[in-house]
Amino acid sequence: MVTNPAIGFATTSAESCDKMACLNTLKADIKRLEKTFPKTHDRFQVISATVDEISCRFIANNGKKYEIHANITETYPSVPPVWFSESEEPVITNVVQSLSNTNGADNHLLRQIRILVEELCRIYNMPLLQDMEKLDQIRFCDGRDNQSIICDELIDDKHMYPTYPSVEQPISDDEDDDDEDMAEEDLHIEMEDENQNQEKNKDEGLSTEHTATLERLRQNQRDGYLKGSVSGSVQATDRLMKELKEVYRSESFKRGVFTVDLVNDSLYEWNVKLLVVDPDSQLHNDLQVLKEKEGKDFILLNVLFKEAFPFEPPFVRVVHPSITGGYVLGGGAICMELLTKQGWSSAYTIEAIILQISATLVKGKARIQFGGNKGQYSLARAQQSFKSLVQIHEKNGWFTPPKEDG
Repeated sequence: MVTNPAIGFATTSAESCDKMACLNTLKADIKRLEKTFPKTHDRFQVISATVDEISCRFIANNGKKYEIHANITETYPSVPPVWFSESEEPVITNVVQSLSNTNGADNHLLRQIRILVEELCRIYNMPLLQDMEKLDQIRFCDGRDNQSIICDELIDDKHMYPTYPSVEQPISDDEDDDDEDMAEEDLHIEMEDENQNQEKNKDEGLSTEHTATLERLRQNQRDGYLKGSVSGSVQATDRLMKELKEVYRSESFKRGVFTVDLVNDSLYEWNVKLLVVDPDSQLHNDLQVLKEKEGKDFILLNVLFKEAFPFEPPFVRVVHPSITGGYVLGGGAICMELLTKQGWSSAYTIEAIILQISATLVKGKARIQFGGNKGQYSLARAQQSFKSLVQIHEKNGWFTPPKEDG
């Protein structure tokens, strides 16, 4: 069972030079981070740090310790690291969630750490740490730093914030862009002006196709409310609409790392195709062979959401191809603690889950089982094997395999 999968750098030959520069810059940032906040620091400690994942510990003024982790994806620093905490305390999960909503220079690891530490100090009424100024200078992949010049793309980024810290508000389950109260009490949602919505979506980086999909889903919601045939809950539906919109806006989706299709136009069932995995992995090589043999170069995942989402995790299973290793169970279920009620947090985004599953397959040394039984994966079998596995781990505990084990 893997608890916190790492996400490695995926590169193509055309991007190898840029990726190498970013990788070297990241390594230098990690060294500075470890020097600034060693394991002996009295307030903030870097427990372990690699180019794939960072594990930190914050010690509050009451002596309580909070373990906080980050996975660094192949799209870094275009998008920030994926943060999560072992704590379920709302104040911690809100801070961690906010780190995924940054832009520009604030996506860089050192700035992310500074935002994290300053917010935690503010929440617990603690003085700012004296070592924070060591994280001020951010060096970009081309060698320039933020004290001398800011990249043109950051200057042009209208979402770049002039004040520090620069964080957008995280997705909140209490917010309701579509007037949730009216939906529940009057079974009526006020129609929004279509042209204004299209302009808004265009500004937010959505394609015409994805804008149309979101508008169609909104219309289906309105029709369902008016007819009294709503499936799911208002809260889950609203959160899933926001999650789908964020997926469409994400760099990993735009770059073709994965795709998403809604089954029968339902927000509650997604088919996800993993198209890109670590190019240094055997799984990557197997996908190339699969393309030659069957014309398919992806791993198909099925994701089911319940009415209680986001307070309960989705159920995720592999549909195709047959896989050995990679923490894939009988029937195609996936052995990951964060997909259980015990390991789940409502702060997780769907994009982060997809990327972590991709990393888990690689970390678990997944291989495609060519010539395997194509009928061995089914929803019923996957649910049963996952239920049995959860019962075992709830009794015996969960563990993270040593790095040398993949």
